Amino acid sequence: MSDLIDTVRHIAKKTDSKILMVVLDGVGGLPLTVNGETELATAITPNLDALARESQLGLVELVGAGITPGSGPGHLSLFGYDPLKYVVGRGALSAVGIGVRLRAGDVAVRGNFASLGKNRIIVDRRAGRPSNEKNAEIVARLRGAIPEIDGTPVEVYTESEHRFVVVFRSQGVDEAGQGLGANISDVDPQVTGVPPHLAVAQDPTSARTAELVNKFVERAEAVLAEEPQVNGVLFRGYSDVPHFPSFADIYQLNAACIASYPMYKGLASLVGMEVLPVEGEEDALEGKVKALTENWAKYDFFYLHIKKTDSTGEDGDFAEKVHKIELFDELLPSLLALQPDVLCIVGDHSTPSKLTSHSWHPVPLLINSRYGRKDLAGRYTEEEAGKGSLGLRRGTDVMPLLMANALKLQKYGA
Repeated sequence: MSDLIDTVRHIAKKTDSKILMVVLDGVGGLPLTVNGETELATAITPNLDALARESQLGLVELVGAGITPGSGPGHLSLFGYDPLKYVVGRGALSAVGIGVRLRAGDVAVRGNFASLGKNRIIVDRRAGRPSNEKNAEIVARLRGAIPEIDGTPVEVYTESEHRFVVVFRSQGVDEAGQGLGANISDVDPQVTGVPPHLAVAQDPTSARTAELVNKFVERAEAVLAEEPQVNGVLFRGYSDVPHFPSFADIYQLNAACIASYPMYKGLASLVGMEVLPVEGEEDALEGKVKALTENWAKYDFFYLHIKKTDSTGEDGDFAEKVHKIELFDELLPSLLALQPDVLCIVGDHSTPSKLTSHSWHPVPLLINSRYGRKDLAGRYTEEEAGKGSLGLRRGTDVMPLLMANALKLQKYGA
């Protein structure tokens, strides 16, 4: 364990106080014009504004200065796990999130359906965000056409929209304890206007897996050749079976996850949180509030994930991201009515609409408890959070701060 986690584990104590951590995925943004406002600052958020005036605010760097975090490292950091030490590929997170059981030696890969043009040039990395029904139809075709590659079983699963998961099943580990390796370069170049990359093994153990990935890409394109939009696959986030210290053991918390996207459910499951069922689609906030309310008495820590603040940023839709922030603001009174002892609102990374991608910019952090000091911030925005009493923090500082505000940490040392 890292020193901070080990220290917290030794001073954490069980109490009746309740912590609610709300992660507004990709909430940080940028102005579209010089001297303009970010999506957060543009949004009309009377409930967030009122809460900010009663809370402590600051900014959070999830990994480090200038480093753009993926959602996995961003969340691990918020949960207190050093993302430079605890590394997990998105494939395993997605696989576990949809209930796939991984075995030693297996490799899970996160895939995007994509639109390819002439000469395999990528036109759209997300294939127009197809419906979940279309996703399931395409997955069924691939599953039937590619059940194995050169004797290695291949499993294909629906995630949501343009996302899917492939698991390459190991035929067992060798005498050195090695199965299929996961150290492979991405097929997804993460830009349009170029063809997909060839997967390249970064070590000898991963050579076989890279060969399997490249053959899958080739066969998938053949199967989908007549599709007008969903006619290519892009891979990134290869991973084998990860292991993490138990969230419950570190913090003495009975923790629950409320999320819709498989990846976030998978990450919560891997650290030991119980994943609660949620009614409705990913954007149905009412289902998440219902799950939270119905289970409020059963747990003392809740992780509540809100996705669409990120998706709209990735799509470059500034106005729609503003709208999603405003929808959360309308939801906020329902969360406050539960009277959590500590309420945290934070992002796992920034996704400025201007960049249509994750970015390195710090995200705003809000902590509301009865033990906060007087703050200068008047709104929950990037600029106002920069004035807050919490200052600029590392992501791994968040959980100890929440534990302290919930009076769940004993004194350290004599």
